[in-house]
Amino acid sequence: MRVSIMNEAKRNECMLDPLVVHLSDSVKILRGDCLHLIPTLDNVDAVITDPPYSSGGMVRGDRMASTRSKYQSTAVDTEHAEFTGDNRDQRGFVAWASLWLSQCMDVTAPGGVCCLFSDWRQLPCMTDALQAGGWVWRGIVPWDKVQARPMPNRFRAQCEYVAWGTNGPRSFDIAGATYHAGIFRETTPNLSDRVHTTQKPVTLMARLVEIAREGCTILDPFMGSGSTGIACIRTGRKFIGIEKDARYFEIARQRLEKELRQGRLPLEFDTHNTEAHGRRSRTVQPLVGSLDGVE
Repeated sequence: MRVSIMNEAKRNECMLDPLVVHLSDSVKILRGDCLHLIPTLDNVDAVITDPPYSSGGMVRGDRMASTRSKYQSTAVDTEHAEFTGDNRDQRGFVAWASLWLSQCMDVTAPGGVCCLFSDWRQLPCMTDALQAGGWVWRGIVPWDKVQARPMPNRFRAQCEYVAWGTNGPRSFDIAGATYHAGIFRETTPNLSDRVHTTQKPVTLMARLVEIAREGCTILDPFMGSGSTGIACIRTGRKFIGIEKDARYFEIARQRLEKELRQGRLPLEFDTHNTEAHGRRSRTVQPLVGSLDGVE
């Protein structure tokens, strides 16, 4: 009984009244449930986010475990705070995700892009939710994490995935088009540098935000520790982030404030990258004519 009371107290401590903080003219962060806050936003150009996977096992009992036990090695020195929303079964996950994905599409400019992280277990559900939310599903971009836990007598789960889609048709005109890699190879952050259990590399997020042109606005409705926002600052994009957990909201705020004070820092990409796996997006002028229209 005492454990239940303590857990409830911790949950209440993390769920506070909504809050909007303007860190600069180009960075705004909101604390609260994205289902309540997304409809209040002005238009954005892309949605790039790492939502709770509700994964970590093959059955519901596995998913009900704590996020620490599911995603953190027992050998780590630092245990990061739990995060919410990671215990839904697959049907519940699709229903929930389709709600906020629909809201995201409502505030995204026509032709804008949505990028969603997923692991292999939840990938079918994530692509279903993307389509149920109204987006045109465009494909899967694998993220090769380079390092992964050895798996006895089986293949390593070395990749996570980015399911992506668009708000309706997207320009297919090659005049002045940008071209992006179809697979990314970036190592996960060092354990000593992490402030979130499932933290993504800033360099990886920088590659993703480049799907929207410089000066565009990126929305991350599951901001976590703010890595998408840091990538936006470093690449000249505007950022709107939403985080429900008050602890991680503060962590993100501190990281983003530090980044803004430092100015636009250069990005140091993983040395494991090759031309095929990790080249930066680039603008290419057509050699002969152009393919007009949208797809």
